[in-house]
Amino acid sequence: MLVAYRLLTYLVFLLSPIIILYRVLQNKEDPRRFLEKFTLFSKKRNKGNLIWFHTVSVGEFLSIVPLVEKLEKKKNINQILITSTTLTSAKLFKKFKFKKTVHQFFPLDLYSFSKRFINYWRPKMAIFVDSEVWPIMTETLKKNYVRTILLNARISKKSFKRWYLIKSFSTKIFKNFNYTYPQNIETKKYLIKLGVKNIKLLGNLKFCQKKKNITISNLSKFKNFIDKKRVWCAMSTHDGEEKICIEVQKKLLNKNYNLILIIIPRHIDRLEKIENEIKNVGLGYHKHSSNHKIKKDTKIYLVDTYGEAESFLEYSKLVFMGKSITKKGGQNPIEPARNNCKILHGPHVTNFTELYRLLSKEKISSRVTNPATLQNKIELFLKKKTKTQSYKDKINLIGTKILNKNLNEVFKNI
Repeated sequence: MLVAYRLLTYLVFLLSPIIILYRVLQNKEDPRRFLEKFTLFSKKRNKGNLIWFHTVSVGEFLSIVPLVEKLEKKKNINQILITSTTLTSAKLFKKFKFKKTVHQFFPLDLYSFSKRFINYWRPKMAIFVDSEVWPIMTETLKKNYVRTILLNARISKKSFKRWYLIKSFSTKIFKNFNYTYPQNIETKKYLIKLGVKNIKLLGNLKFCQKKKNITISNLSKFKNFIDKKRVWCAMSTHDGEEKICIEVQKKLLNKNYNLILIIIPRHIDRLEKIENEIKNVGLGYHKHSSNHKIKKDTKIYLVDTYGEAESFLEYSKLVFMGKSITKKGGQNPIEPARNNCKILHGPHVTNFTELYRLLSKEKISSRVTNPATLQNKIELFLKKKTKTQSYKDKINLIGTKILNKNLNEVFKNI
């Protein structure tokens, strides 16, 4: 199986010039930094101990930020390397003022690249986050006696079925990790079925995400605009979900609600399509990056920047979380919950089953099944005049305990 995987990665390598060019044209690749994926590094390795974190994208990166901030204060850690695969995560990294930490793109999973990567960075410990399991890189790390852990590990029911079809291969790959720390009970059960050893449940690091101290452009203009208006937010939306929310907004406005919809799409490269969907229903809209004055007839505020979502949650106490109606899996609801927002979500939230179960139990979140029930829930919320409840203290307490557990486990393995 490993031989077949290696052949597949070499095929990807041969096709990579075409793939990279296409991604550059689609604004999904950095034209100045894509060579990092071929182990042509843009940052230098400092002297001393280096800890390496690998995250796939934005959500995984944000989950380790509190941990990285704590580790930066440790004197026996001289440098921290964070790798990821997406352009969005690289852009977000720049918004944080790390002192010891640098970012690079994760290399293609080829033996020659993995060996070169390890020889250059010489990590004291490698930490893979969430579901990032790369067979050749983890095998090469093991051969080079680098302590490797899988942190905040997550395996969905769907991905477990795929791993289980190749169980002997899966077990061999997971054995490359010295320790595996699942983020929930479901993942722990799946890991045991795959024959994984050295498992310890620490809790979900996404509870630890904290408010980002990032300067947001144009926010004062937005604050003045929404004065005395009601606001709801569609956050981390995927294809098809913006259209649903736009049509719901249109129907709500027909009932004379003085209402603004904030749309924060998961991927802003789909911006043109979202704009066309807004135009099709005839609503006025404003893009957050625009320097123009916000027009009075604006009914939809479109956030077309990365890393600024949390700042808008302060002004919207009702949030629909995307990837839950037209797409399956759901998005992480912790950020709006910590900002005291009531959360609405579709039926497809298998990526965060335990989180949504907890939020539902605490009456922080509610399930909707279609546009009609979404509209109904929003109307019920708008009619209520109850005070905003405080959810953040409970979530912050959970997050602090989880962060300390993860910090202790990481530090004892250095």
